[in-house]
This record gives sequence, C-alpha cells and structure tokens, in this order.
Amino acid sequence: MTVFDGSNFSEWYERVQFSLGVLDLDLALITDKPPEATDDSTPEQVEQSKAWARSNRLSLMFMRMTIANNIKTSLPQTEFASEFLKSVEERFKRADKSLAGTLMAELTTMKYDGQKGIQQHILNMTEKAAKLKALGMVCSIQNPL
Repeated sequence: MTVFDGSNFSEWYERVQFSLGVLDLDLALITDKPPEATDDSTPEQVEQSKAWARSNRLSLMFMRMTIANNIKTSLPQTEFASEFLKSVEERFKRADKSLAGTLMAELTTMKYDGQKGIQQHILNMTEKAAKLKALGMVCSIQNPL
C-alpha cells in the first residue's frame, strides 16, 4: 500500500478506496451511519449497525496506518471514516493541483536535447502525461511524425 506523504493524494486516495472495497470495509465510506440498534430493532438492523461500526473502525485504522507520521499528527481526530477522508482531501487536494501545474509546465516546455535516446525522451513525456491523467487532467501526446 502506498504511504501518503502529502504529495501523492490522488494515488493514495484511489488505492485506499480500492483496498477498502476489496476488503469489503468500505461500507462506512459509501453509506451514512445507521440508527443505533435498540431492543425494538430487527436482527437485520442490528447486523447492519454492527457491520457499519466495524467498517468505520477498520477503515479509520487502515487510513491512519497508510499516512506518514509527520502528516498524521496534524490531521483532526474524527470518529467517522468518511469525515476523516474528507478532511484529508480538503487539506491536500490543493497540493495535487500545484503538482499538476508543475507537470504541465514541464511537459509543454520539454525539448529533445540529444543527450539521451529519443525513446527515453518519449517515455519521459509519456510518464508525465500519465501522472497528469492520474490527477484528472487528460492530455494526449501527438506523434509529430
């Protein structure tokens, strides 16, 4: 699992959602908290409440476990996984926008300098385009030949 270091939010977010989904622990992220189980609750409602609580607890643990310690201490303590994920997103989504701007500037100003092979130059451009795509900016590299 990728450790979130402050500069890789999109990748971390995608992997967290995928991992929690595969582990069937994403219930707390995709549904609201069900009402607390009472004596009048049906067995299905009790099970749903238990499943949601387990999903919430383990999702929080998983997300905190995959965040670098220097970032973890600055994040708010929340009791709900969805709130925690939103707070991380609000705080670090801007870093992705800055990274996208930097990558776009690098990609648009790249020139082949003859030092390395043309294949390496094309791979470098393709890598930057793939990073931009992961950040939500689709760009295509046109073959000038």
